[in-house]
Amino acid sequence: MTTLGFLGLGIMGAPMAQHLIDAGYNVAVWSHNEQKARAFSKQSGAIFCAEPADVARQAECVFLCVGDTAMSSEVILGEDGLASGASAGLVIVDCSTVSPLASSEMAKNLSVRQIDFLDAPCTGSKAGAEAGTLTFMVGGERGVFERVRPHFEAMGKSLYYCGGSGMGLRAKLTQNLILGNLLQAFNEGLVASTKAGVDPELMLDILNNSAARSGLIAAKAPAVFRRDFSTNFSVKWLEKDLGLAVDFAGQLGVPVPLTALSQQLLRAAIAKGYGEEDICGSIRVLEELAGVQVQTPLTVDK
Repeated sequence: MTTLGFLGLGIMGAPMAQHLIDAGYNVAVWSHNEQKARAFSKQSGAIFCAEPADVARQAECVFLCVGDTAMSSEVILGEDGLASGASAGLVIVDCSTVSPLASSEMAKNLSVRQIDFLDAPCTGSKAGAEAGTLTFMVGGERGVFERVRPHFEAMGKSLYYCGGSGMGLRAKLTQNLILGNLLQAFNEGLVASTKAGVDPELMLDILNNSAARSGLIAAKAPAVFRRDFSTNFSVKWLEKDLGLAVDFAGQLGVPVPLTALSQQLLRAAIAKGYGEEDICGSIRVLEELAGVQVQTPLTVDK
């Protein structure tokens, strides 16, 4: 039976690893939180590993889903990282959203060690991870991707091969750039319309039946209306992704002023203490400035 590895057992990682197990793979797991990894292993039958290197020693392909570029680099190239335990031919698939430039440098470093590497960030948030319906955007050698495609298919429904090293990340950052700006447009619009006296549910119905229709708005608005900011995709990680998008665009000489402002508004939400909560909770920054809450039943300050 094929043994795979998975590093990172957070909101996204744990259900992704579980889908690999459910597909019939042996899965060796590791987490920064050892207690979480032990509990997951006990519950799922996964193989607990104390270090990333231990995962690499047991698996032929290792997936990871961690928070940022520094974490990714540490678990791949750091002391006791995957590379230190890997044999030639190991495939490492990084599903994290990190710097494309740093990811490409990691790919070069690993290639010297005869370790194959794919950047494969995913979208779909918590619900997609739990349902096994994630969308993956993949960069790296196409032959490597095709070889491990069946593993992806256990976790996602849409697989896009985007090109060479770093190209999956460039596609993902573009997607999140648009998502972040849509979110801020929703925040501004609904705070303004609610302050003006338009019922939020009526406003959503209008949006859903107009050229301004958005899947993001349709999904997030009901949570805002009931003041449910439980985390599917946190403010702090979208703020991080928009920062990467600003950097990526800057390297190309592309101005992205709206994205820079959206990042700053998310940073303001983090400063207010909302960073760990869902991105829809960022609306509270503008609500507090305007003196109104977007909720139902409609309440407007007079």
